[in-house]
Amino acid sequence: MFTGLIREIATVKSYRNNILTIASTHKAKLGDSIAINGVCLTVIKVHSDGFDLELADETRSIIDESKLSGKVHLEPAMQMHDRFEGHIVQGHVDTVGEVEQIVKRENGTDFFIKVDPKYIAHIIPKGSITIDGISLTVNDVYERSFRLTIIPHTLENTLMKTYKVGTKVNIETDLFARYIDHILQHRSQRKSMGWHEVDAIQMSY
Repeated sequence: MFTGLIREIATVKSYRNNILTIASTHKAKLGDSIAINGVCLTVIKVHSDGFDLELADETRSIIDESKLSGKVHLEPAMQMHDRFEGHIVQGHVDTVGEVEQIVKRENGTDFFIKVDPKYIAHIIPKGSITIDGISLTVNDVYERSFRLTIIPHTLENTLMKTYKVGTKVNIETDLFARYIDHILQHRSQRKSMGWHEVDAIQMSY
């Protein structure tokens, strides 16, 4: 689990086949989960100046692989003793969006992100969303896009300062919105679990 708070701007050394090699000051251990631009990956090899991560075919089919080059956002998985900030992030990218418009304001910058309309139901006004691994708050939601307002501190300390119209972004929608939508869609297809079924599950342990 992650929080969407970027810990480091790391550098991609190479990306060949399904192996991503990262140069980083973070001291990873074999088997660690690390989010790169919002994608949860597993450390399979450790180097003196970084580590290797492996991407599953399913992951590669969803994300924008062009994001796996140059500078990238890095967040290690949350530890039990860490403060919980940001919001609950799984590192499971739902879709790829595109920056449609950037509007500078007095105390922030608005980013309008275009997304496949089927994901709009999981994007909630004033709710949380993850953009390339960054925990952000949604301001407005439209039929095919949504608006974020990025404060100067976030803009300066993330790669969003380099984004332009047309930039592709990895999007993870709100966990609870996805769960609720799934339950509501399938509620009519399932009956509630009875006590005999609960007892049967308990007796199997």
